[in-house]
Amino acid sequence: MSTSQTPAPWRKEFLSHISQMPSPTFTLSTLHPATVPEAPSRALPCVPRARTCVFRGLWATLPQNSDNSAPLNPPLFESDLPVFTTDARSDKTTEVFDSAAEGDVEASGGQTGGGGPVEAVFWVDVPGVKTQWRVRGHAWVLAGEDVDSTDRDGARKVREVLKGRMRRTAEEGDEGSWSFAREVKAHFGNLSPMMRGSFKAPPPGTPVAYHTGKGEGVGQKLDDLEDEVAGQNFRVVVIVPDEVDQVDLSDELRPRRWLHVYRGFEGDSRLPGGEVIGEWEKVEVWP
Repeated sequence: MSTSQTPAPWRKEFLSHISQMPSPTFTLSTLHPATVPEAPSRALPCVPRARTCVFRGLWATLPQNSDNSAPLNPPLFESDLPVFTTDARSDKTTEVFDSAAEGDVEASGGQTGGGGPVEAVFWVDVPGVKTQWRVRGHAWVLAGEDVDSTDRDGARKVREVLKGRMRRTAEEGDEGSWSFAREVKAHFGNLSPMMRGSFKAPPPGTPVAYHTGKGEGVGQKLDDLEDEVAGQNFRVVVIVPDEVDQVDLSDELRPRRWLHVYRGFEGDSRLPGGEVIGEWEKVEVWP
C-alpha cells in the first residue's frame, strides 16, 4: 500500500508546536468559483475564501481518545498529511471539488474525491515558539460511505494519492486489514458528542426562516456513531502538502524562515542552498 519512506523533515517540529496550542486551529483558504460579475477578471474566475478549522491530526495517525468507541485500524501506517473534518454541505467541501484540476473533477464521481488547491495557516504564538506554518497543497474529501468503493473513480483516485504518501510503521500486520472507511468512522468517533451532533444541523448558510429537515436541529448531542443523518453529512478532509513554509519569529532580532518542497523520489536539489532530506528539499530563505 505505502510508498513513502521517511518522515518529512518538518513533521516532528510541526507536531510539537501544534501540541502546545490551547486549541489546534488554523485558517484554511480555498478557491471559490465566481460568476462573471464577481470574478476579478475573465482570466481569474474565482475568489478566495478563508475560515477557521480544527486540526484533527495526521492521516493514518489518529489521536488517541479513550471515549472513542469506533472500531480502530491497526497501527500499521503514518503520514505527513494534515486532517480536518467538515460538513458535506459546506462551501469548502464544494470548493475543493470545483477548483480541482480537470482530470480530478472527472474522477470525483460519488461523495469521495476533490483535489482542489488549498493553503492552511497555523500561527503558534506560545512561549518560546512564535512560529507561522503555511501548508500548501491539495485537499481530498473522504466519505465513509464510498471511500473504499472499487467502482467509483473518485474513491480510487483518493486512495491512490493518499497511499502514495503513507508509510508502513509496523513490520507485522496485514495491510489488507487497514480500511479507509474505518479510519473515517474513527475520526467521527474521536469528536465530542456535541461536535458529532453538529452534523445534524440544518445546511450551513441557509436562512433560518427555512424549515429544517427531518432530524435536523442545532445544539444536539450525539452518542450514536451509526446515526444516518450525521453520517451522510460527515466528511474527513486530508491535505496533501506540496510545500510547507515555516517562519520562526521567536527571536525578533534574528527571524528565520525555511521552505520545504516535496520532491518525491527524484532526489535532486533545485534551490540554491537547498538540502534534500528524504522526499523533501529544505532551504533557508529570508523572512
